[in-house]
Amino acid sequence: MTVLPDPGLVLPHRYPMLLVDRVTEFEPGTRIRALKAVTRNEPCYARAAAGDALGYPETLLLESWAQTAGLLVAAEPGKLAGQIMLLGSMSEVTFRRGVFPGDVVEHRARIVRALSTTVLFAGECAVGPDVVCTVSRAVLALRAGDQLGGGS
Repeated sequence: MTVLPDPGLVLPHRYPMLLVDRVTEFEPGTRIRALKAVTRNEPCYARAAAGDALGYPETLLLESWAQTAGLLVAAEPGKLAGQIMLLGSMSEVTFRRGVFPGDVVEHRARIVRALSTTVLFAGECAVGPDVVCTVSRAVLALRAGDQLGGGS
């Protein structure tokens, strides 16, 4: 039986930037499904007034999906030893409808191809039976942390 990774223990993110609540399915090296519950208490709604449109920002939806994809890599024992995950790019991203407070988003990510330090993903986000976003390709690169220290 595969143990489902705990996003808060695997990813370096913490509130308010940890955007994955729970992993529901996990096949190491293959695919993952995770949930994100969107609530009115999200920091992105802090300045929203009564009557404002409360669509969840598309950038945060993609960040949450990317964190789910990253969990698929980061949950492998020893995979991140001294490594930092970097999202390289996303292509052919399609938004089909908005996401709103009260929605529970299911992120689905699968590995299309894995090289030594680069992983290609594809997947989608759904609310109930409705696919709300598709990602045709995302590139995640692993780089040595000591090489990313910044300038002088």
